[in-house]
Amino acid sequence: MKYLAIDLGDIRTGIALSESGIIASGLETYRRTDLQRDLQYIADLTKKYKVDVVVFGLPLNMDGTEGERVFKTREFAENLQPLIDAKIDYEDERLTTVVAEEMLIEGGMRRDKRKKVIDKIAATIILQSYLDRH
Repeated sequence: MKYLAIDLGDIRTGIALSESGIIASGLETYRRTDLQRDLQYIADLTKKYKVDVVVFGLPLNMDGTEGERVFKTREFAENLQPLIDAKIDYEDERLTTVVAEEMLIEGGMRRDKRKKVIDKIAATIILQSYLDRH
């Protein structure tokens, strides 16, 4: 099975891929434009890589409750579903961006470069966590 993970943001969206179902790899950071183009872009990726499952990072509050970001993520996923032949699932993404930033800082990456890859790294963490649980 092949998996695509989405760390959905308002400006940038991190995307990760697993073609083996075992190891997650960062694919890219996509700069969002408008809803229809964004949906089509993700749909095209699912077709290109023959993805079976799209995993969205679910940005729960620290206490586990759902806030506005969760609503936006679920709404995007619901709009994507009719465009793809893949199942949609969710993975708790609390603190993934923090973990990703710490990894990049420890690796000595400068702030301006971190900004370009942090979302892709966060998506990779989300996907690896999902794969490890399934």
